[in-house]
Amino acid sequence: MGDAGQYINVNGLKTYYEIHGEGEPLLLMHGGFCTIETFFAQTPELAKRYRVILPERRGHGRTADVEGPITYDAMARDTIGFMEALGIPNAHLVGYSDGAIVGLIVAMRRPDLVKKLVAISANFDCDGLTEEASVESWTAETFPALFADAYKHLTPDGPDHWPVVFQKIQRMILTEPKIKPEELATIKAPTLVMAADRDLMTLEHTVALFRAIPAAQLCIIPGATHGLIFGQAARVNQAVLDFLAA
Repeated sequence: MGDAGQYINVNGLKTYYEIHGEGEPLLLMHGGFCTIETFFAQTPELAKRYRVILPERRGHGRTADVEGPITYDAMARDTIGFMEALGIPNAHLVGYSDGAIVGLIVAMRRPDLVKKLVAISANFDCDGLTEEASVESWTAETFPALFADAYKHLTPDGPDHWPVVFQKIQRMILTEPKIKPEELATIKAPTLVMAADRDLMTLEHTVALFRAIPAAQLCIIPGATHGLIFGQAARVNQAVLDFLAA
């Protein structure tokens, strides 16, 4: 299957990652509050054609939290450092939710590293989220147990660190990102912008993201929500594979 379960030191961050499959490198980047297990429906399918590399970002899964805030910029720097540490000259980047936002920033900052970009359920401005998406009213105690339990089970920081990481990510989602359309216009990589028709960002925001990126295609998955990578996995996977192979 691959080199499951390794750590690599990236700028002082002990980053957990797994590799599945062989072929062109493809970085699969998880969402906020998520672990790489959330790609259970994507990893086996993508690994049939690609060398799928799944890093867990700071404060997520088996990668420890570090001093200071969690930001999209910091996670983009971590991702760039991760690719350099593994000696990956360039790769396809497939990101979901927060992972897609990180992918957008990497593609803007380091076009040399990104062959093609797939941004699934990404917002480029926190103002593009729907009211339903707001994490403002959540607390570490009331946040869905699925995420909290996965974090507590896997983190090297111990289960008691959950409220700290929750507040860091909550702050980030409420105040970031603030990417300008003219910054998105600098993305050189062919890009697939994908979202559900009932996602956590408005359809108008998704269309604005698509229009801002010069070499972009748009894919709206019908009858889907922000959980499209689970609920509509076959459609999502086929769209990603078709785009990457084109």
